[in-house]
Amino acid sequence: MKEIDKIKHIPQPMRKDGAGAPDFGPRDVLRDLENPNILVPPKTDSGLIPNLKFSFSDAHMQLNHGGWSREITIRDLPIAKTLAGVNMSLTPGGVRELHWHQQAEWSYMILGSARITSVDQKGRNFIADVGPGDLWYFPPGIPHSIQGLEEGCEFLLVFDDGHFSDLNTLSISDWFAHTPKDVLSANFGVSKKAFKHIPSKQVYIYQDEVPGSLDSQEIQSPYGTVPKSFKHRLLKQKPIVTPGGSVRIVDSSNFPISKAIAAALVEIKPGAMRELHWHPNNDEWQYYLTGQGRMTVFAGNGTARTFDYRAGDVGYVPFAFGHYIQNTGDETLWFLEMFKSDRFADVSLNQWIALTPHELVESNLHVDSELINRLRKEKWPVVK
Repeated sequence: MKEIDKIKHIPQPMRKDGAGAPDFGPRDVLRDLENPNILVPPKTDSGLIPNLKFSFSDAHMQLNHGGWSREITIRDLPIAKTLAGVNMSLTPGGVRELHWHQQAEWSYMILGSARITSVDQKGRNFIADVGPGDLWYFPPGIPHSIQGLEEGCEFLLVFDDGHFSDLNTLSISDWFAHTPKDVLSANFGVSKKAFKHIPSKQVYIYQDEVPGSLDSQEIQSPYGTVPKSFKHRLLKQKPIVTPGGSVRIVDSSNFPISKAIAAALVEIKPGAMRELHWHPNNDEWQYYLTGQGRMTVFAGNGTARTFDYRAGDVGYVPFAFGHYIQNTGDETLWFLEMFKSDRFADVSLNQWIALTPHELVESNLHVDSELINRLRKEKWPVVK
């Protein structure tokens, strides 16, 4: 009650037009303050759309010596069938152990730095350091590891399967633990004593020393390094800049190895919005990095619903549903939008009707030259 007493204005489920009534029963006022457009939906909302929001703050936290992880899968957000996400942190020296997945892994470094390693099916290796704004991508079945450097790190992992769970991956410690020692001995050509102290179960994340320089850990493969880099410097990429913000698009056209996931890093300044649009290739999985915003999703047949988002939230938009994201705060809103696709694609509502015969638009929407004269033939992903 003390927290509620500090709130000067307690929101009520009442619209300015008189719809609704006060709620004097048990309630979570702090939650209502975070979701004003769910408590009081815009008049344009209609019908029911499944939940399109889940916060990492509500996800199970897996704590290990060396770091932590939490995930949002179809278990937490049932509508999210195409992609799942993991938020992970590693301490300085903390290791996400040697492992591999049946799914592709796409990652965005939020803060700090890490060293990633991998070897492909032809014995070509890859060792690199990644920092804030960098991406990495490992194709399905390709083994890899992640280790925090001097300041540790936090990052987002995205996988191309909504059912994916990072706690149910293929790990080297788990395989060793479930292989007879005489088989290990025969495979590696050493005595069984060499495996006396191997872990008895999956290690997952563990604490180690901060690794030395890249040069000190370099290993030359007789087959060379991977031909397509597993790393991409997204923040170093030239953005598409508009008066309302910016967009950096990354897919297989500029990050060739990323065949299963395409993405965009979107900046929306206060008072601006990601324009009305939709995606013609797949569902959209979102991760909010900073700020706060709202999104209305239009599903057709008179159905639309509005959600509020803030840093740490995941949003979702089903295939081809119309939507926008509006900055509702006083700081810049940054978020990632991701797709199970090799290419990024979107359709702009503004551009569509700008390139359609004006007489047809006027008769269809009952609008006049005020709108027609302001339409843009060029796409502006973010508008102010």
